[in-house]
Amino acid sequence: MHSGEARREDGAPPERTRNVILQVDCLEGMRRLPDASVDIIVTSPPYNIGKIYHTHNDQLPRDHYLAWMGDIAQEAGRILSHEGSFFLNLGGKPSDPWVPFDVIQQFRPHFTLQNVIHWVKSIAIEKADAGNYDAIRSDVAVGHYQPVNSNRFLSQCHEHIFHFTGSGAVPLDKLSIGVQYQDKSNIGRWKHATRDLRERGNVWFIPYSTVRSRRAHPTTFPEKLPEMCIKLHGYNRHTVVLDPFMGIGTTAIACLRLGVGYIGFEIDSYYCSVAEERIQDFKAETLTDS
Repeated sequence: MHSGEARREDGAPPERTRNVILQVDCLEGMRRLPDASVDIIVTSPPYNIGKIYHTHNDQLPRDHYLAWMGDIAQEAGRILSHEGSFFLNLGGKPSDPWVPFDVIQQFRPHFTLQNVIHWVKSIAIEKADAGNYDAIRSDVAVGHYQPVNSNRFLSQCHEHIFHFTGSGAVPLDKLSIGVQYQDKSNIGRWKHATRDLRERGNVWFIPYSTVRSRRAHPTTFPEKLPEMCIKLHGYNRHTVVLDPFMGIGTTAIACLRLGVGYIGFEIDSYYCSVAEERIQDFKAETLTDS
């Protein structure tokens, strides 16, 4: 089933719920899925901080917004497999930093918070602080930096990725997103350092690609973010990944790149159309490269 064939205006689920983006409210879409039918959920909901979406109102009363997040958490807990992972990307804004912490309290009755990952979008490292490594020869300032027009607040250079599971005991494929040792003397000296690869830890530097034109969606995350989440959980060709806020299809493209199935819900018809175009472009590029 091709994604272009799969999107249904009425939101009805197809015969085989895999590699589809349905134009439907995320709660309605999740309620149509069977219990424990999804292996991984990766998503970034609206933060309710006044972003300009095509149709969604991102300035709901806080209690209304949090109740909505609680309903989503409850449905997500029902449809996620017992060994599944839910990666929830959340941020706030300098003048309202409580948003992610308020939201995750709505998930507490339904999930165990197994890991907290810090997505670093921009970082500055002085050479003097980096140590004596050949790969770092001078001061470094890299990533997507967005200044804030305030003398009270600092620019926000990171967001959270909250890793929820049902039990808190889901094993992960940590070396699938591992990094090489800067200090090679650790190899063989540490008990578990049998090769030049260590786990990345819970701080991920993932910059945005350079964008020279207006974004079709105001808050899309980089493709590498869902890709790393899926790799960390572990996957095979039977894995099904859900993004309840699919937006313009970034999670779907990450799934196609890894060869896993995806389900997406997106209430906005324009974002659905952009997602389909991006998916078809990705497939065409893949065929050309092969």
